[in-house]
Amino acid sequence: MLMTSAMTPERVFRRSLGGALIFAAAFAAGLSMPAHSAEQTDVTTLAGSMVTLYLLPFLTDEELATLRVVATNEQALSLFVTSRTGHAALAISESDGFIRDGKPAASAIALADFETAQAAREAAIAACDTARQGTENCVVVLEVGPAK
Repeated sequence: MLMTSAMTPERVFRRSLGGALIFAAAFAAGLSMPAHSAEQTDVTTLAGSMVTLYLLPFLTDEELATLRVVATNEQALSLFVTSRTGHAALAISESDGFIRDGKPAASAIALADFETAQAAREAAIAACDTARQGTENCVVVLEVGPAK
């Protein structure tokens, strides 16, 4: 996606996230997922990318179902990560959440096109921490990188 000077990464993400949520809602409504601990991850190889979803205990059923669709569906993932040339990360704050009242939280930030996974994580967390309203620090819930 071509970014103009009026389009910040956050605006691009929020615009894309809205489409992803609409797309994922149809799938999420019918999914029933078991509870998971913070140590668990889902790792998927999708269209040449390795997608890691961190199954954090504070994620609601709706948030987890939506993130699973993003992590396993090429179309949904492309709404978040428009370029697969580098690393990407999605960070959220536990107190703000990922989805509230059917809409993405303003602090849910996905950033892409970094040379390393660490750089993507740090940038997404920093942007999320700047945007968050709640007291909980942001954490990465989804990472995308080249498949190995």
